[in-house]
Amino acid sequence: MITYDRLYIAGSWAAPSDPALLEIRSPHDQSVIGRAAQARPADVDRAVAAARAAFDEGPWPRTAPAERIALVRRLNALREADAERIADLVSAENGSARWFTRAGQPGLTRQAEAYLGAAEAFGWEETLESAPAVRTVVRREPVGVVAAVIPWNSPFSAAMAKIIPALLAGNTVVLKVSPENSLSMGLLAELLERTGLPEGVISVLPADRETSEYLVSHRDVDKIAFTGSTRAGRRIAAIAGEQLKRVSLELGGKSAAIILPDADLERAVAGLKFASLLNNGEACIAQTRVLAPRSRYEDVVTALKDLVESLKVGDPADPGTFIGPMVRRDQQQRVRDYIELGIREGARLVTGGPQVPPGLENGNYVTPTVFADVDNSLRIAQEEIFGPVLVVIPYDDEDDAVRIANDSEYGLSGGVWSADETHALEVARRLRTGTVTVNGAPISFDGPFGGHKASGIGREYGAVGLAQYIEYKSVTLAASGG
Repeated sequence: MITYDRLYIAGSWAAPSDPALLEIRSPHDQSVIGRAAQARPADVDRAVAAARAAFDEGPWPRTAPAERIALVRRLNALREADAERIADLVSAENGSARWFTRAGQPGLTRQAEAYLGAAEAFGWEETLESAPAVRTVVRREPVGVVAAVIPWNSPFSAAMAKIIPALLAGNTVVLKVSPENSLSMGLLAELLERTGLPEGVISVLPADRETSEYLVSHRDVDKIAFTGSTRAGRRIAAIAGEQLKRVSLELGGKSAAIILPDADLERAVAGLKFASLLNNGEACIAQTRVLAPRSRYEDVVTALKDLVESLKVGDPADPGTFIGPMVRRDQQQRVRDYIELGIREGARLVTGGPQVPPGLENGNYVTPTVFADVDNSLRIAQEEIFGPVLVVIPYDDEDDAVRIANDSEYGLSGGVWSADETHALEVARRLRTGTVTVNGAPISFDGPFGGHKASGIGREYGAVGLAQYIEYKSVTLAASGG
């Protein structure tokens, strides 16, 4: 049993305005695994006021970039030292299979190193000879107070993707995390405390949606960095637009995996095991629309059926488990409702269904499901289900495949499978999505990550992600002797 009865505000642990503690329950069996304080608007006021004072009057924004880099590097080292505990805690809270949370820890290191490398090479101040007898000093300066709001499905990845570049740029941060992740994000707060950041630079607040909206609407917040649903992103964009706040949004997805006729099917299906079903299917980048050529359609459907039926569903702490429970009861019901909808819409149920896997009735479990004979206009092909549900869509030719892949309000991720990598790249160039993987290649943390269309605004990772947290200032001077 883990208990956090205080909130991490402005660099220290403080009594919450509401002393009631939220029970954190295991998605596997509903047992109570911890209790944690939850932030209310009064706590947000304290955190934002401290962040405002630390930005306006404190040393952090004026600290040399090299010193900020050193402290962020220390934070990353502390996280690496606790990687196993982090992975197990996220698994216990979220129901994410332990293979996934542990395999993700080296990725967090690569994510951090990409940001740190970008910060070391960043031109924080440059002088341009902009005109005869004129010099322009161009400065990259922090935006101000950042409200970073993250979802529950991959909390450490989402948190570090925002707080690392924000801190490297010299901003102060109020990190709003989901109640489900109160325990793992409490551990993150402990790591931040040990990092040695100046007072007021960062707070970590688990809170509900109402308190989250209070934070992003706060008049002393200069920028909102959000990861979550498209619906919530639209609301945040409206608030940001009304108040002219800077905003970056990483939102939902309904990504397509195009299997070209020459693809190695065994390799493609082995790759889709991870690309489509990572983190129990609760991943915005999951490639859950599988586009198959009519010439090989039934082969693809059969291969996916065999794959999904081979995956062990069960206790996320079991090393043999590939798919664990959904994070909450309502999420479990949402996924089951979509499966029932697919049946009503006339799609062919290949494997799975709305029933709970036998013996797992106490948890938030869903039977992994594959639908075939799916038209891209069906709701199960257009709406983000956020669970282990795949739809297999036939296409006539390459142009048809690209058309179907692009026929979505989303544009976050996608994949192309082919024996000809050069040709796969040509197809990838035609997709209206922020990230495309070829033959299962991993996503790079040096390149920008984010979405087209309803999948978001702005980018994360590397130099482009770091630039989301800076403002430009131009100072013009007369050239020497001019």
